[in-house]
Amino acid sequence: MLRERFKVIVQSEWSGQRCDALIALHARRSAASVAKYRAAAASAPLAVVLTGTDLYRDLPESAEAKSSLDVADEIVVLQDDALNHLHEHWREKARVIFQSAPALDHIARKADGLECVVVGHLRGEKSPQTIWEAVAQLPAHAPIAIRHIGAALDEALGEAAARCAASDPRYRYEGALSHARTRSAMRRADLLLHPSVMEGGANVIVEAVMAGTPVLASRMSGNVGMLGADYPGYFETGDASALARLLVQALEDAAFRRELDRACRKRRVLFRPEAEQKAVRGLVTGLLTGER
Repeated sequence: MLRERFKVIVQSEWSGQRCDALIALHARRSAASVAKYRAAAASAPLAVVLTGTDLYRDLPESAEAKSSLDVADEIVVLQDDALNHLHEHWREKARVIFQSAPALDHIARKADGLECVVVGHLRGEKSPQTIWEAVAQLPAHAPIAIRHIGAALDEALGEAAARCAASDPRYRYEGALSHARTRSAMRRADLLLHPSVMEGGANVIVEAVMAGTPVLASRMSGNVGMLGADYPGYFETGDASALARLLVQALEDAAFRRELDRACRKRRVLFRPEAEQKAVRGLVTGLLTGER
C-alpha cells in the first residue's frame, strides 16, 4: 500500500537506520524501538498501531505500552470501538484504519440446513470451547454443520477439538488450511462464527463480510468495533447457550438471516482495499507534512 509512493523498510526492531518516519506495530512489543527512536530524534514523526493485546491486556498495566502512546504523534486502532478504550489525551491523536480484503462473490448452497465456518487458531483468546459447548447444546437432529479451521496452537485445545468431532459429526475440525482454501470455505458458508474473548480487529470478520457471509460474534469490543453496536448477530462472550440459540434461529428463520446479511453489507464500504490504502497513505503523508 505504501511502496508505490514511499521507500519502505520493514524491521523487527528499529536498527537505528535513518528514516523520515517510523510506524511501530504494537505499543508494548515495539516499546524499545519507540524509545530508541525518540531518543535519537525527539521530534521525528512516529505512529504507533495498537493491537488487541495492547488495548485489552497491556495498556492497563504496561508502562512501556503507555510510554509508546505518550510519545507517538499518531495512534492507529483497527476498529472504532477501540477509541472508547483510550484515555482522552491518547484519543485526541488516534485514528481508525480498518483492515481490508478483496471482495469475493458469495457461493450460495442449494442444500438444506446450515453450514457454518469457524476460522481461528486454537488458543485461549479465540475461545474455541464456546463452539464445542454450543455444539453439545444444539437439538440432536438440527441440520447444522460447523467446519473449524485453524492450527492447534494449544495441544490441550487440539485434543478437545478432536473429542468434539468424535462425539458429534456435525462438527469437523480441519486444522490449518491455506489462506486461499480458508477464504473459499468462508464464501461457501452460510455463517462465520467468531466467539473470541480478545480482538484488536479480526481480519477474519473483514474477509467473511467481503465474501458475503454474515457473522455470529461474541459481544466484545473488537467485534463490536468491526460490526457496529447495533449488529443483530451478537451473543455474550462465552455464552454457548446463546450461540446455540442463534444458530437454531438462523436455521429456522430466513428473515433473521436476511437481517444479518443486510447488516454486514452496510459494513462492506469500510473494508474495501482502496479505503485501507487511502487511509494508510494518508497516515504517512500526515506524518511527513505534520498535517492530519
